[in-house]
Amino acid sequence: MYSTLTLVKKYIQYYAKASNSKGHGVHSPFVYQFIREVLLNKQEHPATLAIEKKRVSLLSNKNVIEVWDRGAGSRQIDKKYRPVKKIASSSLKPKKYGQLLYRIIAYFNPTNVIEMGTSLGITTCYIAAAVNDKPVITMEGAPTIAAIARQQFEELGIKNIQIVEGDFDKTLTTVLESIDKVGMAYVDGNHKYVPTIQYFHDLLGKSNEDTVFIFDDIHWSAEMEKAWEQIKEHPSVTLTIDLFYIGLVFFRKENKEKEHFIIRY
Repeated sequence: MYSTLTLVKKYIQYYAKASNSKGHGVHSPFVYQFIREVLLNKQEHPATLAIEKKRVSLLSNKNVIEVWDRGAGSRQIDKKYRPVKKIASSSLKPKKYGQLLYRIIAYFNPTNVIEMGTSLGITTCYIAAAVNDKPVITMEGAPTIAAIARQQFEELGIKNIQIVEGDFDKTLTTVLESIDKVGMAYVDGNHKYVPTIQYFHDLLGKSNEDTVFIFDDIHWSAEMEKAWEQIKEHPSVTLTIDLFYIGLVFFRKENKEKEHFIIRY
């Protein structure tokens, strides 16, 4: 994981070379429309109001839980699970990105969504609200975290979420075997190079030109930046959008040449 100072420097570099956040100078009609209808649309949808109240409530929860973590977020260098004590609410995404994820998913309207990294389930709830009654499969490696997430789903009355517990290396194969294709995948789990690339290839096997991948924290560490660059260069990838904290990957056949956009958000 990069230090806070390094992340600030990275963000300044990103902001300096990113395209205008209003779409000026973006020559791709597809990306221009995405900017205008998704990135610039800051209206809070009524369907997310209850979710946001739940997020705010969880932020005040300072309970410390113990999880068995192998992700890069644990700052560990080996591949063994170790107990890590953390404040439960520390992994909550800011409202800005929960709302953004809702708008992205509502805009592309995928047939289903796979989320790798449930955390406390608030982001999952945004996803489920955006797709209405379409299925959302969310994957979480830590049982204690999964239990908290499941409670949020029940209290919010959200019925279209299936939570799968266990090591992604084992559960992703089973999940992919249970569906015909991936409509959209949101990858926010193990922030290391090797597993991120492996998840990309696994998901790719059930994808088509309408599929969208969203990778979280693409500039979080040198390993994640390396993974992001390799994903961009894959022959199946025709277009990417870098929003610094997340990266979107497209496989649209109408793009005859690769296009990579960095956009301020």
